[in-house]
Amino acid sequence: MTLDSFLLMLILILLFARVTAQLAERVKQPPVLGELIAGVLLGASVLGWVPDNEILHLLAEVGVMLLLFEIGLETDLGALLRVGVKSLIVALVGIALPFAGGYFTCLAFGITGKTAILFGAAFCATSIGITARVLADLGVLNSTEGRIVLGAAVLDDVLGLVILAVVSAIAIKGSVTPVFVVQTTVAALAFVAVALVVGRVLAPSILRVVDRMTVRGALVTAALVMAFAFALAAKKVGSAAIVGSFAAGLVLSSIGRTKQIEHELKPITDFFTPIFFVSVGVAVNVRLFNPLDPANRSTLALALAGTLVAFLGKFLAGWGAWGKGIHRALIGAGMVPRGEVGLIFATVGKQHGVLSDAHYAALLAVIFLTTFIAPILLAHLATSARRATRSEQAA
Repeated sequence: MTLDSFLLMLILILLFARVTAQLAERVKQPPVLGELIAGVLLGASVLGWVPDNEILHLLAEVGVMLLLFEIGLETDLGALLRVGVKSLIVALVGIALPFAGGYFTCLAFGITGKTAILFGAAFCATSIGITARVLADLGVLNSTEGRIVLGAAVLDDVLGLVILAVVSAIAIKGSVTPVFVVQTTVAALAFVAVALVVGRVLAPSILRVVDRMTVRGALVTAALVMAFAFALAAKKVGSAAIVGSFAAGLVLSSIGRTKQIEHELKPITDFFTPIFFVSVGVAVNVRLFNPLDPANRSTLALALAGTLVAFLGKFLAGWGAWGKGIHRALIGAGMVPRGEVGLIFATVGKQHGVLSDAHYAALLAVIFLTTFIAPILLAHLATSARRATRSEQAA
């Protein structure tokens, strides 16, 4: 890609993302929905102005890491831990139900073996990036429901990537040992715990060094270095980069200076984060959803059945949270989008020959439909919850 085409790609992404986000707000929908639609419009199956290439993927990866770092900064670690058990139950239900649903849906369509396992595994994913952004836009990220969803989504990402590692090994080797499964699980969970402990020890020393510096941008640079270092460490131990950047944000949120970091970080995230959401939309091939083409009908049937099962599996997970006054439907809706994590599963399946073109298209449809449905449903439920709260207070 030349510099000219790279700059043109950035211009189109940023311009379309901002315009469609504004239009989404005008019709009382989350801005992220507009950014996803911008990606669909710019992608190869509509206008074809933005290529789905490695450069876009790298920019999108930076965008989602910064998004999760910012979400971590805004998250109260103590409050997150207080809903930890509820988040764990929601996460476990949100893995068990979708996995079983995806697997048995494939069996009903005559699809067996590794393909059915990969479908079930992909249904387990939850896009913490999309959910967190929508909850933040709606102003409910720091509510009890928001914290439960955030904790459950982080656990789903960690456990989902463990499942991905196991499925990848099955695709390559044909089978895996119980020892491999245990090692992969322990490594992923241990990373989050160790990162929080080590970060709490090192961060104050780093901030003291930054305080003695007079060069502009020292604080936000140190914060970004920490976010990317944690993301790299997470990748090295087999977890997701976004889990590492989220952990870095959690660490810094608990030691002060958060407001200043957020203020200096905001222009950077405003540039990179929309690129991630646009990239998700760019990958959508709307031609595969044309019912007039007979070749698409079996794919569409699998996609629609899979979407229903994938939606219900995550939505019902919200009822794993207990307690008076908890809006379980809001929690369930927050678990629905598959987003970037689901795309990782689909890509791995395609690369290893586990998914045919038709199965790959059906899985992509499930991922994108759940991703598009979630912001609309969350906006509706959050509005209803606020009205109910106001009515109770008035009464």
